[in-house]
Amino acid sequence: MNELDTNRKSYNTTLDKTLMKRLKMLSIELDKRHNDLIEEAISDLLRKYESQNKPKKK
Repeated sequence: MNELDTNRKSYNTTLDKTLMKRLKMLSIELDKRHNDLIEEAISDLLRKYESQNKPKKK
C-alpha cells in the first residue's frame, strides 16, 4: 500500500442508470477515471452548500 492509498476509503452506493451512462461517456471524452469525476462533483457540491451556510456579515 502506498501513501496515496492510506488517505482513501471505500464507499459503495447505487446510482441512477442514466447518470452512470452519462458519467461513462464524459469519462471517455475527458480521458479521466470515473472516480476522479465523482470526487470532483462531490467537492463542487460541498463547496456550493458550505458557502450557502456561512453566516452573513453585518
